[in-house]
Amino acid sequence: METPGSQTSLHRANLERVVRAVRMAGSLTQAEIARSTGLSAATVSNIVRELKEGGTVEVTPTSAGGRRARSVSLSGDAGIVIGVDFGHTHLRVVVGNLAHQVLAEEAEPLDVDASSAQGFGRAEQLVRQLIETTGISVDKVIGVGLGVPGPIDVESGTLGSTSILPGWTGINPSKELAGRLGVPVYVDNDANLGALGELVWGSGRGVKDLAYIKVASGVGAGLVIDGRIYRGPGGTAGEIGHITLDESGPVCRCGNRGCLETFTAARYVLPLLQPSHGPDLTMERVVQLAREGDPGCRRVIGDVGRHIGSGVANLCNLLNPSRVILGGSLAEAGELVLAPIRDSVSRYAIPSAARQLSVLPGALGGRAEVLGALALVLSEMGDSTLLGSALPKATSAFT
Repeated sequence: METPGSQTSLHRANLERVVRAVRMAGSLTQAEIARSTGLSAATVSNIVRELKEGGTVEVTPTSAGGRRARSVSLSGDAGIVIGVDFGHTHLRVVVGNLAHQVLAEEAEPLDVDASSAQGFGRAEQLVRQLIETTGISVDKVIGVGLGVPGPIDVESGTLGSTSILPGWTGINPSKELAGRLGVPVYVDNDANLGALGELVWGSGRGVKDLAYIKVASGVGAGLVIDGRIYRGPGGTAGEIGHITLDESGPVCRCGNRGCLETFTAARYVLPLLQPSHGPDLTMERVVQLAREGDPGCRRVIGDVGRHIGSGVANLCNLLNPSRVILGGSLAEAGELVLAPIRDSVSRYAIPSAARQLSVLPGALGGRAEVLGALALVLSEMGDSTLLGSALPKATSAFT
């Protein structure tokens, strides 16, 4: 038995600190591990050697600052994780390993409004299909990250009331999918997962405080504070779409008037252009036409950007993030939407907060949420399971 404060207990804690740092970054040099953990270079060197001998990490030659270095990453054989993302009209699944390598990926159209059972059934099929594609033993699956376009109640784990997925209200997505797959399932809303994806793989790398803004059927924000997702005690932090811009504005699905969502979400924006551009218009098409010079689409994209900027200014005044990342199809508009966002931020945010803020498009596009689902597993799983030559074999419904 380990005694708290003993050398054995301290050594195990240091092992877990190193594993955690590598797990979240994908790969780090030994010098970077020392800086991020606060451990001495000699201690890191000894721990890395021990972890390598146990098969937990792999060490490869690299260079840093023009000098030779050694890159440390978790072993590709240590386990695989799965990301599942339910969008309003799509399903995406990705399989990756603990070294942050994507092994297989698939996306398909799916009307998730039709039935939650149908959605989970198709997700199960696609997960099994991709695992078979990789050729990796199902015993290596250690967790699934799941994204849904709605708020998750922290205490019950159920999907809150939402008009985006009305048939899913009260469903516990984690239990539903875990019961089908037989492995732990971690669930979060799509905006939080987009923030995680960009934090680990995209435009948020190296930043500890950021907001990821996703504009689609609704408007949400994933908030990262000190390197971790902030969800709030009830799990609803980041509902930026329901900031009031105009008390006399359109009635929102939440029951209030003039919410940010009513000026920016696709369901409100597209009708402005459909009389002149046709009933089948999509936000992706609006962005494309705007980039090609269409004046009406450019005007609408600019107006949306200014409204988003008002919401971002509120975030700046409250949380003072160093970066805001715009995700979803709207980010493809580039400076047509980013410049108006910056203009509103400079007008409405506290000057010191506005000066420190950078506004960037997401680097991952439509993959941000599903890659964030992978990152969710990596952030929630315990480090102790990785300390050894092999993961413990758990009973799995895959077999």
